[in-house]
Amino acid sequence: MNIDEIRELLGLFNESGVAEMEVQRGENRVRLKRASLSHDYVVAAPAPAAGTIYAAAAPPAAPAPAAQQSLAGASAPVIDAQAEKNDLIKSPIVGTFYESASPGAAPFVKVGDQIEKGQVLCIIESMKLMNEIEAEFAGTIVSKLVDNGKPVEYGQALFAVKPR
Repeated sequence: MNIDEIRELLGLFNESGVAEMEVQRGENRVRLKRASLSHDYVVAAPAPAAGTIYAAAAPPAAPAPAAQQSLAGASAPVIDAQAEKNDLIKSPIVGTFYESASPGAAPFVKVGDQIEKGQVLCIIESMKLMNEIEAEFAGTIVSKLVDNGKPVEYGQALFAVKPR
């Protein structure tokens, strides 16, 4: 797979509106996935099956108003003034996001909750270890940016918080 084919896949991905797409040709595999506030493009190395295309039918998360990025990343996203007042709590590790301590238990926090510095917000499972993610500052949860049980990347925004 060459760079022109990858660019063509990126174009199809952006036009389609699907949340996730994976294309494999021989030993080359390309996986494209939309994050909640930005676009993630991951190009991976060899994998077993050949000629397989997967596309998730789920619609992408609603982007912030006018927060569009070009493929080349030349233009920075435009964010409204209200969104700038919120700070993001980001994932310190790669893993799986869990909003509660166990299935069926109440989530650690919900939108609208007041949080304190050091309060547990969620758990990220990484390499069979459960890592509690704590608030770095006090504030109010404005939005949860990751769905329960979904994979997260290092530095990915988990919560938008209005600081106190």
